Amino acid sequence: MDVVTATRPERRRGRRPGGEDTRATLLEAARVEFAERGYEGATVRRIAERAGVDAAMVNHWFGGKEALFTASIDLPVSPAEIRAQVMPGDPDQLGARIVGRFLAVWDATGGGPLAALLQSVAGHDNAARMLRTFITENLVGPIVATVAPDAPALRGALVASQLVGLGLARYVLELEPLASADHAAVVAAVAPNLQRYLTGPLS
Repeated sequence: MDVVTATRPERRRGRRPGGEDTRATLLEAARVEFAERGYEGATVRRIAERAGVDAAMVNHWFGGKEALFTASIDLPVSPAEIRAQVMPGDPDQLGARIVGRFLAVWDATGGGPLAALLQSVAGHDNAARMLRTFITENLVGPIVATVAPDAPALRGALVASQLVGLGLARYVLELEPLASADHAAVVAAVAPNLQRYLTGPLS
C-alpha cells in the first residue's frame, strides 16, 4: 500500500505571484510594521510574513533590518554609516562632526529625500512615527548616549530639534542666506549650540 506523505508547500521566493516585486512589497510591509511597532518592536519575521515571503528575502534584498529601515524611509545613507563617521574622535568636537556630516549627506542628494520626509511628516502620522524612531533609536540616541553626562533623552531631543530645524530651513523652506551658505559657515554657526546640547549644562 502506497503511503502518500503530505509535504508543506515551499514558500515562494523572489518575485511574488502576479508579477509583484518582492522588494517593493517588503518595503511597504516594513513601513507599516515600523510605523505600528517602532524599530525595536518590528521584526524581520513579521515584516516578511506581512509581505508574504520568506524572512531570508530581507537579507537577500537589503542585508538586514537596519538597511531595510533605511530604505523604507528613503535615506541616502545608513544610520550605522553615519554613526561610524561621527562618533570616533574628540567628544568636544562631536557637534561639529555631526553638523558637517549631515550637511554632506543632505547636499549630496540636493536635500531631496530629507525634504520629502519632512514634508510627509506634516500630514501623515505614520511618517512622523517613523522619523521619531529613526532619530531616537537609530541615529541621534545612540550618538548622544556615548557622551551625555546626564539626561540623554532630553539631550537627544534637543540635538534632533537642531538638526531637523536646520534641514527644514535649508532644504524645505530654502531660507536664504542659510540655504546657500557653505558648510564651514553653517558648522561654525550651528555646531557650538549642538555641542552644548550634547555635553554642556542645560540650565
